[in-house]
Amino acid sequence: MSIWEALAIFAAGIGAGTINTIVGSGTLFTFPVLLAVGLPPITANVSNTLGLVSGNISGAIGYRRELRGQRRRVLRFGVTALIGGLTGAVLLLALPSKAFDTIVPALIGLALVLVVLQPRLARALARRRERNGTTDTVTDGGPALLLGLLLASAYGGYFGAAQGVLYLSLMGLLLRDDLQRVNALKNVLAVVVNGVAALFFLFVADFDWTAVLLIAAGSTLGGQLGAKIGRRLPPTALRGVIVVVGVVAIVQMLLKK
Repeated sequence: MSIWEALAIFAAGIGAGTINTIVGSGTLFTFPVLLAVGLPPITANVSNTLGLVSGNISGAIGYRRELRGQRRRVLRFGVTALIGGLTGAVLLLALPSKAFDTIVPALIGLALVLVVLQPRLARALARRRERNGTTDTVTDGGPALLLGLLLASAYGGYFGAAQGVLYLSLMGLLLRDDLQRVNALKNVLAVVVNGVAALFFLFVADFDWTAVLLIAAGSTLGGQLGAKIGRRLPPTALRGVIVVVGVVAIVQMLLKK
C-alpha cells in the first residue's frame, strides 16, 4: 500500500466517522476506497466493519448527553441489535451479495419517505390514540419497533450502508422523542452491531490490518467531529442530511448492478 493509498483510506475514515455519527452510511465513504486500493470485496467489507467500531464508539461518546434517561431503551434495543447484527454477519459469509442488493435500495427509499413524513405521521398517530382513548405513549415503540430494529441490524451486520437511515426512520416514527436523542440512541446501536459483527469476523475472515488501523484512526476523529456538527443541526436540517445521504446510497447501490 502506497502512502497516497494510506492517506486516502485515513481521509475516508474521517468522513465515515463524521457521517456515521450524524446520520449513518459511513460505509459509502470507506468501502469504495478499499476496493479502489485493491482489496477483495469480502476482505474490504470485514476490514471496514472492524475499523469503524472505534468511530461508532467515539460518536456515541460525543452524544452521551442526549443518552441520559435512555438506559432502558439502550438495554432493550441493544439486545435486539446484538442478535440482528450477529445474524447479518453470518449471512455475509453464507449468502451471495445479490440476495440483499435487490431489496436494499427499495428499503432505503422507504426509510427516506418515513423520515420526511415522520412529523406528520407522528401527529396522526397521536390523534388516533386520542380518538381511541389511549393517550399514553408507548415509550419503547412496541413489538413493531423491535422487529424493525432486528431486521435493520441484520442488514447492518451484513453490509451497513445506510443502516443509520433505517434506524432513524424507525425510531423517529415509533418513538415520541427529540430527533437528537433518537440519533444518540442510533449511535449506540451502531456500536453494538458493528462490534458483534467484527468480533465474529475475527474468527472466520481475513482482514487487512493496515486498512483496519487507518479507518479506526480516521473514524475516531470523525466521530467527535460528527457529534459537534450533528448536535447543532435543527430537526429539519438533520432530516435533510438524512435524505441526501440516503439518496446517494440508493444511487451507488443501483450503479453497482
